[in-house]
Amino acid sequence: MEYKIYKLQFTTGVHLGKRSLEDAGYTLCADTIFSAMCHEFVKQGETCLRAFVGKVCRGQIQISDAFPYIGDTYYIPKPMIKVTAEREQGDSVIKKAYKKLAYIPAQSLDIYLEGRLPVQREEEYFRKNLGDKATRTKAFVRSEEQTRPYRVGTYYFKQGSGLYVILGYEKEEDLREAEDCLDALALSGVGGKRSAGLGRYVLKAGVMPENLKRRLSCDRASVSMTLSVSLPRDEELESALERANFLLLKRSGFVLSPTYAREQQRKRDLYVMQSGSCFGHRFEGDVYDVSAGGAHPVYRYAKPLFMEVIS
Repeated sequence: MEYKIYKLQFTTGVHLGKRSLEDAGYTLCADTIFSAMCHEFVKQGETCLRAFVGKVCRGQIQISDAFPYIGDTYYIPKPMIKVTAEREQGDSVIKKAYKKLAYIPAQSLDIYLEGRLPVQREEEYFRKNLGDKATRTKAFVRSEEQTRPYRVGTYYFKQGSGLYVILGYEKEEDLREAEDCLDALALSGVGGKRSAGLGRYVLKAGVMPENLKRRLSCDRASVSMTLSVSLPRDEELESALERANFLLLKRSGFVLSPTYAREQQRKRDLYVMQSGSCFGHRFEGDVYDVSAGGAHPVYRYAKPLFMEVIS
């Protein structure tokens, strides 16, 4: 498997809410990216969609969550393993800083695992240079007499910052196909409230850091971390849970397809393991059908993109 990194340089604000319209997150899960790509392939015809989904199911194409970057620094989730800082003994400030930290520079993973990462300085740099949250007030007009305001959380990335996605691929033609899809998706945008002009970006190929490339290319490791939301198949579950540290994330939402049902319907909820979860045994996961009686399947991406944490 080969890997390539792509930067999403946002030209507008983006709405990546988690629980409500007022949320303003700054990351994007792989299943959301996959769903958006499927909608783009639908425009090319049902055959193109089935071909793309088939390649993903067979592991010929892999997709990471979209994580932050600042300049040439790519951030990865903090691995879900216990790390003791050098100065943590009796220092509650350092302990809290390690717990609060969500992302670390990919090139600093070894330093982090040794407990030598200056977490307070890293957190301050990350917070000041990534972007800013804002709330936009909109109006829902039911009639001339009934107008109801609502608030939309929006994140604005600073110049030189944004999100990046890693694509794993077996064939160059598969990579070009996925890249063209991400490029086309830039025009319609990602996240919520795209009809209001949010989520537009410019796609740029990034330079994969050597240490990240090496960790991604390692097929075996005593501890591996997933860079995408994932869920083992039933027959993989027992092995995957052995020596695993993970958090579950509820994934839900509405079906956007106009041919699925007469009225808008919800997808079936699926609980997946968050990116950053660590495992002693790797698994393949799957693309799950989360439809609920509609006219066609609805796919939820839950395949891991693993990287080595401890050899």
